[in-house]
Amino acid sequence: MTKVGTNSTRISRRFAELRASGELGIVAYITAGDPSLDATLQFVLALAEAGADVIELGVPFSDPLADGPTIQRASERALKSGTTLAGVIELARRIRQSSQVPTVLFSYYNPILQMGLETFARTASEAGADGVLATDLTPEESDDYRRILAAHHLDTVFLGAPTSTDERLRLRPGRSRRRRRSRLRASRRNRASHIVRSALSRGYRCCRSSAGPASPLS
Repeated sequence: MTKVGTNSTRISRRFAELRASGELGIVAYITAGDPSLDATLQFVLALAEAGADVIELGVPFSDPLADGPTIQRASERALKSGTTLAGVIELARRIRQSSQVPTVLFSYYNPILQMGLETFARTASEAGADGVLATDLTPEESDDYRRILAAHHLDTVFLGAPTSTDERLRLRPGRSRRRRRSRLRASRRNRASHIVRSALSRGYRCCRSSAGPASPLS
């Protein structure tokens, strides 16, 4: 039987259940506020009902440079509908009133920093969010961020790319609380299929070997 600590989150408990049953998890991403936060609430509840194990709530940002055109357009529509970080946190609260599906706030770091780390962590935790992924924050620059989020029992998630070195992939498990996220795509300027396959294979093996049984990998 897989043991989970008393300070575990919904994310770690869900992945412990999946490990115990030998199953893989489904992590679903959705841009919050596209076309509206009310619509997003219904989408999230439908995803949870359909079997999603974790829901990533994308916080729209005006300069989504790390995202492709689909999420960029979704962010534009969400911003036009008036969606803010505070609004997405309130959405997390509304989700928690109807569902216990684990949620991750998926944001660029600027909106979090503008709100203030302490205020963000406190309100996100009180709303029932379970984790945070700041897509453009590197592990080396995340000491205060990780400390404050951990104090509010929020999991931290960092991205790893297929082209990340073994050293950097091994750095993330030590600085991610509960979970790592592998970004399964290479640079848009590097499309050679054999390079992509090799990088994916190497990155997956490295993540698997460094994650350990107590730290789920998705």
